[in-house]
Amino acid sequence: MDWEADIEELRRREALARQMGGPDKVKRQHAGGKLTVRERIEQLLDPGSFHEIGALAGRAQYGEDGALQSFQPANFVFGRGRIEDRPVVVGGDDFTVRGGAADASIRGKQVQSEQMANELRVPLVRLVDGTGGGGSVKTIETMGYTYVPANPAWDWVVANMGTIPVVALGLGSVAGLGAARLVSSHYSVMIEGISQMFIAGPPVVARAGQTLSKEELGGSDIHARCGAIDDVVASEAEAFARARRFLSYLPSSVYELPARVEPAGDPARRDDPARRDPWLIEAVPRDRRKVYDMRRILQAIVDKDSLFEMGRKFGGSVITALARLDGWPVAVLASDPYFYGGGWTADASQKVARFVDLANTFHLPVVHLVDVPGFVIGVEAEKAGTIRQGARALAAIYQARVPFCSVIVRKVFGVAGAGHTPHHKLHYRYAWPSGDWGSLPVEGGIEAAYRADLDAAPDRDTLRHEIEERLNLYRSPFRTAETFLIEEIIDPRDTRPLLCEFANLAAKLREPGPVATPMRP
Repeated sequence: MDWEADIEELRRREALARQMGGPDKVKRQHAGGKLTVRERIEQLLDPGSFHEIGALAGRAQYGEDGALQSFQPANFVFGRGRIEDRPVVVGGDDFTVRGGAADASIRGKQVQSEQMANELRVPLVRLVDGTGGGGSVKTIETMGYTYVPANPAWDWVVANMGTIPVVALGLGSVAGLGAARLVSSHYSVMIEGISQMFIAGPPVVARAGQTLSKEELGGSDIHARCGAIDDVVASEAEAFARARRFLSYLPSSVYELPARVEPAGDPARRDDPARRDPWLIEAVPRDRRKVYDMRRILQAIVDKDSLFEMGRKFGGSVITALARLDGWPVAVLASDPYFYGGGWTADASQKVARFVDLANTFHLPVVHLVDVPGFVIGVEAEKAGTIRQGARALAAIYQARVPFCSVIVRKVFGVAGAGHTPHHKLHYRYAWPSGDWGSLPVEGGIEAAYRADLDAAPDRDTLRHEIEERLNLYRSPFRTAETFLIEEIIDPRDTRPLLCEFANLAAKLREPGPVATPMRP
């Protein structure tokens, strides 16, 4: 006798698992504008690359003769697969089985997905659609007892933040531990109108006295603006595309280095590192009161079509993006003068600290285009704890061990401005002729520094104007260069060639392995 009957039984059970929560639940999932977990995995991964693990796990019922009568699969699907031919681990909640709540799952599958990615040193993608935690209060009745809360696999979740790239996609209503899994990642995405995220959902919040819809309580725009998640997209397909693209800039783990990428694998199509965009000479207005488009500057400097911005709706005065220079992945920090003139708020400082930690964790050189007038000031800034958050950002910059290159585009003032580069390291930096720096901007510092003279003057405005004109003679960047307090003033059109040179020099300085200060959520 052979084992053909057993293999037939295996295939039957695998087919039952692929039915998920059954036709009615699948139909309801589609009616809500959402894909099933298996459809999501198929769209995310390279075609035919998914190798499922634990498909037979679930709840089975047997007849008196021992024959299988019914089977409900566990509501978590995971396994290995490939993205752009690189191995990854993917795990997703199956909302068609008990709404993604943990009282329908087998926790070991979720635990093993985290552990597998960590120990195999491959990226992890979480498809989050449910609570993923302790389940509903119905668990008490079905289990016959209650329990002291614990977070299964959280040691692996924490370890993964410092070991492998983790992407989390919020693909439905996500609450409790599911929400914690979504934000405990290096890159998180929600879908407009489809995804919501809560500490606790509307029914629980209503008991506390607030009656809110899911969107009012935890819509994607709320979390993008407060920095709880990184980005909002319009569809699941766009979320999968952004996940794939994010991973393309990073190594598979901290034990490797980010790879140089040629366009479509063809070196002949590489963006010319010597390219000089003529527009850059006029990018920054001579009038310091006028703003300009920093994103257009970035597009002119980095490799074409390589700019991947993250967290645009949070901490608006700072732009954070991944990009490539001569094919090498880099982390880009830049100021946006349209928000507080580029001044660092508490939110912007948090954004800087988290992004620099990401770069440091995965050995990405940092390129910083600087226009920082200092920390935002005033009573609201003080109430927000701006100086504490700012100090954390400075700590991240000074603890980073990756190569750092700064380009001073305009302003560098105060404590925040001093964070434009880790000052104790080699000053690999350039300044545009528009550079303007000091402890305080001249326009704002005259009143404090010359108050007695101004108070005694018969014509305060005239004296103030005279002082400002006199000081302006000394604020020329060329005078700073004469004392070697700025190393190089460059033609803005030379920025890309110089940054491509930096990327090539920095490539050999990157060192694989864990870092002392890895990224945290």
